[in-house]
Amino acid sequence: MAASKRPRATASTGAAERHSAAPRRWPAWQIALLLLVSLAAVFEVYAPALHGPFVLDDGYQFFGRPDVTQLRLRHWLNNARPLLNLSFYLNYQFSAANPFSYHVVNVLLHWVNSILVFFVLRRLARASNPEAASSPAGASGWAGVLAPLAAAAVFLLHPVQTESVAYVSSRSELLSVLPAYAALLVFLSRPTPAISWSRSAAVVALFACAVLAKEHAAALPAVLLLADLFFHPYGPWQGVKSNWRLYAPLAAAALAGLGLVWRTLSKTKSAGFQLAGLSWYEYFYTQWRMVWRYLRLALFPAGLNADPDIALSRTPLEHGALLYGLALIVLLAAAFFYRRRFPLAAFGFFAFVLLLAPTSSLVPIRDLFAERRLYLPMIGLLCAAVELLRRLNPRSTPVLAALAAVLAVSSYLTWQRAHAWSGAIPLWQDTAAKSPHKYRPRFQLAYALYQDGRCTEASAHYEQAAALEANPGENLMVDWALALECAGRPAAAAAKLEQAARLHPTAVVYINLAMLHGKAGRNEQALDALALAERQDPRAAQIYAFRGNIYFALRRPAEAAAEYRHALQIDPANQAALHGLRALAGQ
Repeated sequence: MAASKRPRATASTGAAERHSAAPRRWPAWQIALLLLVSLAAVFEVYAPALHGPFVLDDGYQFFGRPDVTQLRLRHWLNNARPLLNLSFYLNYQFSAANPFSYHVVNVLLHWVNSILVFFVLRRLARASNPEAASSPAGASGWAGVLAPLAAAAVFLLHPVQTESVAYVSSRSELLSVLPAYAALLVFLSRPTPAISWSRSAAVVALFACAVLAKEHAAALPAVLLLADLFFHPYGPWQGVKSNWRLYAPLAAAALAGLGLVWRTLSKTKSAGFQLAGLSWYEYFYTQWRMVWRYLRLALFPAGLNADPDIALSRTPLEHGALLYGLALIVLLAAAFFYRRRFPLAAFGFFAFVLLLAPTSSLVPIRDLFAERRLYLPMIGLLCAAVELLRRLNPRSTPVLAALAAVLAVSSYLTWQRAHAWSGAIPLWQDTAAKSPHKYRPRFQLAYALYQDGRCTEASAHYEQAAALEANPGENLMVDWALALECAGRPAAAAAKLEQAARLHPTAVVYINLAMLHGKAGRNEQALDALALAERQDPRAAQIYAFRGNIYFALRRPAEAAAEYRHALQIDPANQAALHGLRALAGQ
């Protein structure tokens, strides 16, 4: 970190600008044209996904709940991510459950984030090279503007961002990054080395918004501190002391943020120290490898995969985890050693590791790797890109050609990747092809095909999914049976449900078996299956509603009415029971 006690003119102090000629300002029409071109470009590359349906966890969001029309705003906000759900609430008020507006908002948020990336990188570039920033050419030329602009364009068009943008539920990434980057920009733009109370309040408020959109933003205070250690004009430790107005309230806010994270982890089944079969140290060993996977995808985004098949490193030696960990330590040591020669790149790599840490360190997450986790820390790698770009000759034709090629290829790959996110079937076809030995993609592909009415294909993929799972679960068996019935193979469907009943004697299995018997006119067998379902779960309203339908078909109206009323006692909104009572009243 900087050791000099002599004040330096930096981006955060603004002194260089006050004591030198003003940098050339771009005409307003050029700025407007650049914004319009970038907006058109991002909508063009994501166009294939704009009309895509909700996929993956979208169905578990509030807008996908069957009782969504009965929810008030307070229900949406009573969640670990209230800011995220507020945005979904506004989307729902505008277009209900039409996915198009949700996709449009995601793209717009990504575009705004790319603008913030430009301004943050510009400030960091000037802070890391104050001598160049003190000249008009350096402030408004290649190093001061165009290099950060090129890096922001890479952020906007990089194909690894597709999951964060095209997947509606990944708005948590977009919406947490916006206030997080804004907070960083407010901090870097302070006019004096010591931050004011008003600016501190703005940073803390933006930090709180970021955490309320997604908990991983809790790492932001570490990056603000890192910026002071690297670039404060009075040296690292004096910088920390002079900005106590920020760090004191930010420490309290960070503790509150960590409390929110802990509360969230205690309620979720997909992350936390309570996960069965995944210890914190096994996850930690595995993440040593995953950091390098993230770096590889940032530099060479080939093989993007919504659900990659990642092997767990249960020991430091398994799958070479220790070697990856040692290589990471070497890279961190190199960044520290060369921090004065390449200050922006060194800062960027440390920031990348810090921002990746909430999802790639000690806290186990069921999915060992996800491309969307690269969205927040990407700015650290872009710092290294700016460090490289500003050392190149901007008038060199090969440099300009290479930069144009990178943006063109990135745009094409993002457009191509957006096609994979344009629907459930193309997404899971792509994923199953890239993870052929993983159960979940094959199961999801089978379900998507069934939903599309392609039942014969769905049955074949359910069979392949069953072969990948040592103990096929209830959902697989039931869905496989439904696909077989849809494909015109009722006997095979019944046999599959009988097999499921032996392996998983649950109410859901028996209810589906009863429905299959009922459709075939085997009413007595259907009633027997419902009796077994009632033993497993007497609170399942569907049992009584369907039993009422059978009695209705058998012309036993009194018994049918009793069953319908029983179903409504459990679930007053049960549509089958309500319809049955109306049908009885019309007789």
